[in-house]
Amino acid sequence: MADRPQAHQIQVHPQYGKGFQQRGEQQGPSAGKILAVLTLLPVGGTLLFLAGLTFIGTLIGLALSTPVFILFSPILVPAAITIGLAITGFLTSGAFGVTGLSSLSWVFNYFKRTSVPDQLDYAKRRVQDMAGYTGQKAKEVGLEVQSKGQEGKRT
Repeated sequence: MADRPQAHQIQVHPQYGKGFQQRGEQQGPSAGKILAVLTLLPVGGTLLFLAGLTFIGTLIGLALSTPVFILFSPILVPAAITIGLAITGFLTSGAFGVTGLSSLSWVFNYFKRTSVPDQLDYAKRRVQDMAGYTGQKAKEVGLEVQSKGQEGKRT
């Protein structure tokens, strides 16, 4: 029994409240998320506006065609066409409404579960590195031109 190694226990102590500050993450939404919301939000709003506009137009058309139904009830073909158009208007209004709400829901869920892509961060770092490199190279070339200019004055 003395030959067997003893089991070791490891204690883990979580540190609350330091996670965001240690990793350097942002507190608010990133610029990419804000830009995506600003570009995708009008799509949902436009579809909801079209749904409301179609619904109001259908109601006005139905209100105007009801007296026509009463006065000209023997004429069934125009009544059937009007009823068909009213049903089409209601269905179109509902389709626009469902599409607008589902697109807004998709945008909300997309931003709730995603973070800034690593490729975007990588591209940002590459651009910053290249800008630093270009600045350093420009300084070196400027110093070289200046030194050659001073040499030219001496001769």
